[in-house]
This record gives sequence, C-alpha cells and structure tokens, in this order.
Amino acid sequence: MAERYDVIVAGIGGMGSAAAFHLARRGRKVLGLERFTIPNEMGSSHGTSRIIRLAYHEHPSYVPLLRRSFELWRELERGHGEQLLHMTGCIHIGAPGTAVFDGCLRSCSEHGLEHEVLDAGQVRSRFPAYRLPAETMAVIEKEGGFLVPEKCIEAHAAGARSAGADLREAEPVTGWETIPGGVRVRTAQV
Repeated sequence: MAERYDVIVAGIGGMGSAAAFHLARRGRKVLGLERFTIPNEMGSSHGTSRIIRLAYHEHPSYVPLLRRSFELWRELERGHGEQLLHMTGCIHIGAPGTAVFDGCLRSCSEHGLEHEVLDAGQVRSRFPAYRLPAETMAVIEKEGGFLVPEKCIEAHAAGARSAGADLREAEPVTGWETIPGGVRVRTAQV
C-alpha cells in the first residue's frame, strides 16, 4: 500500500521549500519531491540575490503581507543560524504617472513607509551609475534589500526536515490523478 501524506509539494525551490517548512512545522505530514537537487540552478529561485521590498508598486494591500514576510525571514535566520535577508534599501525608478512610480508612492503613503523622492539629477548625484531621462524620478525606501535564494531554500528545507517533512531529491513527479479522498502522485521511483 502506498504511503499517505497530508500534503505533497512538487518542486522544492523557493516557494516549495517554504511551503514544506511551514506546513511541516504546523504538524502536517509533508512529502516534498524535487526533480533535481535541493537547491539547484534549474528553477526560478537561484542566483546571487532576489529583491525584497515593502513599497510594493503592484498594490498597497501587499504591504502587511510583506511586513509579515520580513518577520518570518528573521525567524528563519535565527533558527538556521545564518543571515538570509540583507537590508540595503531599494530604489524604485519610473516616470510620474507610471504604475511603478505612482504605485510605489501609494504604498509608502498608505502605510507610512519611510522614503525619499528624487528627480533624475538627484539620482545621478547620489548614484553616479544611473543616467536617467530627465522626466524619470525615483523613490528610495530604507526597508528593502535582498535575499540569497539558495541559502533560503537550504534553510527552509533543513527546517522542513527538522519538523518531520520527507524531502526527496532526484525524484521527479511523473503524473497524478484524483482518487476518492485525495490525490495519487506518481514519481520516477514509484
């Protein structure tokens, strides 16, 4: 008879490793299946850095979620014993009237985020590498920075395993089907 799990996570990259970690520490029986190694360079969560910011231009409703994510990153760092979140500040560049510029300012305004607004000349003076068109402006926020993706995946995977998750490398999902009471997942090994 096949083994049963509360949750099966297909892909243990940035999102999958975090899902496995948080589900396992909430007491769920978790199976994580990764086609490659954990971490690997075959997905979207690899490289030297990934930006993280509070002044989310897409919509201000993300800001409370992002504040919580910063808390969770610090908690993961403490549990793993390694810095993952590096606060450097962020610069958001766009012309007034664009979604990036106006959306960023809206998030800052609605949530009281500390920020500065610079015109193109001020940006060039403070950041000489930038040569922006005259109509371009920037929003500088202190509460932004970057994460180190592979280290984040390693930390989440280690935490998931410590909480009882079964994470398997080099075991790709080959298919799945709904069955009464759940889902049956097939892998290259089963």
